[in-house]
Amino acid sequence: MTTTQGKVTLVGAGPGDPELLTLKAMKAIQAASVVLVDDLVGPEIVALARPGARIVHVGKRGGCKSTPQAFIERLMVMAAREGETVVRLKGGDPFIFGRGGEEVEHLRAAGVHVEVVNGITSGLAAVTALGVALTHRDHAQGVVFVTGHAQRGGDAPDWRALAQAAHQARLTLVIYMGVSGASGIQEQLLTGLPANTPAAIVQRATLPGQRHAVTTLGELAATIEREDLASPSVIVVGDVLRGIAAVADTTSHVRAA
Repeated sequence: MTTTQGKVTLVGAGPGDPELLTLKAMKAIQAASVVLVDDLVGPEIVALARPGARIVHVGKRGGCKSTPQAFIERLMVMAAREGETVVRLKGGDPFIFGRGGEEVEHLRAAGVHVEVVNGITSGLAAVTALGVALTHRDHAQGVVFVTGHAQRGGDAPDWRALAQAAHQARLTLVIYMGVSGASGIQEQLLTGLPANTPAAIVQRATLPGQRHAVTTLGELAATIEREDLASPSVIVVGDVLRGIAAVADTTSHVRAA
């Protein structure tokens, strides 16, 4: 049962372009008295907050100093119990590798009213930025969103099983947070997918500094290293990329948006 007067809304800020915010997301940001902002949310989106709103940056990025998750959850509960209208502003979508599920569970257990506003996830936006459909019916029967970053103390994805499933069921693989472990991911995916399977890396999708590389699974790790592609990036593997792979001048084709 809800026992507080305040509330928390988990808001997906999308991949970065402010114009890709939903109307519901924008209204929630403008109504908030407290905004807890993830590291990947740009200043143009934060600027939508109303004058006088308290902005708290609670960045969480792999390889960087991060705000502890437990602290963020305590902060949300405390602010809601003080009667604040809280927005937890996240890049992408709160429920796709955004820790939204565990935050909702924590808030509900504390008796805090919580809502979720979806955002465009970077895995979709990255592929759309290339002009590619994730589930083009000529090339794919489905899509798998998977993290390349194992939870501390947890098991990594079963890349061999995913490769076999992708090959047999014609699936597109969209890998979040996989750049740092690309070499190992590539090695295991090659156990079930041909080396000439098209692959792409999209860095900072939809933002002015967007860069992407079109390559093959067999050249994935080498392309990332050679072209100095880094986080935040999304890796895409699958036959839906064959159209853009065919027009690439070389095995690796890097372009800036």
